[in-house]
Amino acid sequence: MLAGGVGGSKFTLGVREALARRGDPAATVVVNTGDDLWLSGVRLQPDIDSVLYALGGQNDTVRGWGRAGDTERVNAELQAWGAGWPWFTLGDLDLGTHLARTGWLRDGLSVTEVVARLSARWPLGVTLLPMTDSEADTWVRLESGEVLHFQEWWTRHRATLAPRAFENPGLVGAVPAPGVVEAIAAADVVLLAPSNPVVSIGPILAVPGVRDALAATSARVVGVSPIIGGAVVRGMADVCLTAIGVDTAADAVAAHYGSRTAGGVLDAWLLAEEDAALAPAVAAVGITPVVAPLWMTDVAASAAIADAALAAAAR
Repeated sequence: MLAGGVGGSKFTLGVREALARRGDPAATVVVNTGDDLWLSGVRLQPDIDSVLYALGGQNDTVRGWGRAGDTERVNAELQAWGAGWPWFTLGDLDLGTHLARTGWLRDGLSVTEVVARLSARWPLGVTLLPMTDSEADTWVRLESGEVLHFQEWWTRHRATLAPRAFENPGLVGAVPAPGVVEAIAAADVVLLAPSNPVVSIGPILAVPGVRDALAATSARVVGVSPIIGGAVVRGMADVCLTAIGVDTAADAVAAHYGSRTAGGVLDAWLLAEEDAALAPAVAAVGITPVVAPLWMTDVAASAAIADAALAAAAR
């Protein structure tokens, strides 16, 4: 599976549950690292941590990010010193993860090796891989010409500043993390989580070699729409889509990903029941449409979506 943060973590929980009913076949989740950043001297990987915490049963389900039961004593002290970003909260438990990560990176471990160490703490049930070992932070070029780190644009400004483009300059010369291409090649099914198509799935697909691996795999590639009834489920993905000229509609996102038969990445696409009327438009671009309930209200609902995606891959 290719996944981003919050939406990706919810879907991953469903995939794990669906696979458990099938005898726990091996699963690999390739996670976006375009959201990563350096802050107060430590390396943060928000999407990696969202998936890690969710699978480990440690995530804050109320806020939707960070660790459950976290406190913010250190964050308050950093702000008292005028350090970091006052609009970007670092929880104490979360900061422990960032410190461990940064120390291992400073010791010379790769991002892949760090993710493996973090994954060993809790029984996750899947293998987590970063999309690349290179630093590939996302930068937002505004209509004004100013360039902001994605986290400043997203968290501080809540995507209210008009974006012109999203850039990952660190991907120039980058390669997929060890195991990514191999996992895609060996897969029975490849799933695209209902994550932000532009800044979550987009950076993964932009890693040189990932699209080639998807084109070459014998697996069926099935995506799950992050758009339900013409609206985003969470976050500001509609702003991101508008910036790249894509309508906030399930069929438009499917066309953005494109059919594998025409150089894109999808074989099948799950649409919500609310978007059933768009199925012919999806079929018209060479992608098999599958209509299913897509609200991830709990793990059981997410598992049902995963079941529908796996069934679509078997068609």
